[in-house]
Amino acid sequence: MTFPPGFLWGVATGAHQTEGGNVASDWWYRENRPNSPVAERCGDAVDSYHRWPEDLDLAAGAGFTDYRFGIEWSRVEPADGHVSHAAIAHYRRIVEGARERGLRPLATLHHFTLPLWFSAAGGWLRPDAVDRFLRYVDALAPVLDAGVERVETINEPNIVAIFPKLTAAGELAHGLPEPDAATTDAMIAVHRSTVDRLRVNHPGLLVGWGVSVQDYQAEPGAEAALEAYAEPRDQVFLRASAGDDFVGVQTYTGGRLRADGTVAENPAAERTQTGWEYTPGALGGAVRRVARVARDVPIIVTENGVATADDDRRVAYTTGALESLREAMADGADVRGYFHWSLLDNWEWGHWGPTFGLVAVDRTTFARTPKPSLKWLGGLAPSRMDA
Repeated sequence: MTFPPGFLWGVATGAHQTEGGNVASDWWYRENRPNSPVAERCGDAVDSYHRWPEDLDLAAGAGFTDYRFGIEWSRVEPADGHVSHAAIAHYRRIVEGARERGLRPLATLHHFTLPLWFSAAGGWLRPDAVDRFLRYVDALAPVLDAGVERVETINEPNIVAIFPKLTAAGELAHGLPEPDAATTDAMIAVHRSTVDRLRVNHPGLLVGWGVSVQDYQAEPGAEAALEAYAEPRDQVFLRASAGDDFVGVQTYTGGRLRADGTVAENPAAERTQTGWEYTPGALGGAVRRVARVARDVPIIVTENGVATADDDRRVAYTTGALESLREAMADGADVRGYFHWSLLDNWEWGHWGPTFGLVAVDRTTFARTPKPSLKWLGGLAPSRMDA
């Protein structure tokens, strides 16, 4: 199982899930208000805001060549129109630190969280949402110019569009609600405007976004139902990638869809800590569909992984996922890279239980303990195999 020279071989992290103390964000407010619907607070997260050099050392030391990280808008602009120069300098140091360690930085500009001032005034549905986001993007110039190679404008815009309808992290096991149409339109408008702005101001950047794409297959006679299910949930976002430098694919599971549009449960299937079916080959299936829908846009797997306490099952899952990915590439899918979710065990949007990381983290001392999967997966890096 080999991958071509120059193939991106990375690990991914999210800002709010790892940094800790993002007190100016809407998610911090949601987590800490009385009778919060969020089961467990993020709080200090895993303190990556201060411990990012150690995290970069772990990634580079294992052999990875690429690092996807998030920039927290609420730190950069904690109050409307007031940019934190300290936050800008912080994220610039992360980019410089990655480059010094031989890691190519991929920056995510929005990963579910918003500044509270923006969210409280309507969020993505406010009439000036595009202008306000572009103002934030413009403020990031010192960070982007420090050596960022790729930018993911929005993490999983299709999930952003269904967030108000989700009640539990495991709901993906039963299929997704249909995204809100107005939020879908807003996501596409923000993305397209951001791509245009970045190409004008930073012409060397490669720009795309990361879409959550699960590998649902049609039961006999359910082909039309599958198309109707997938169209609003991910395919409209994939087609909105037309002209981008890449489209990110973020895949964790798969299943079968009935003719009535519901997901068929498999009671015999192994389940992950999130309740999703343990389906390593879902990555190849998802990539094949993305290649068909997004056509000539290059693909980067910007997230793939498994929530499990058994690291041997993580290695087995990732092996199967990579084998299915390589098969899809052999059949013509133009895939340029793979980022594993996640480098660290971190906060998973209301829960600490699911452990996706290649590195365990003590939540009291923040001590990092690499799992065997870290060295194993880093050792598969194409740069090493080609040497």
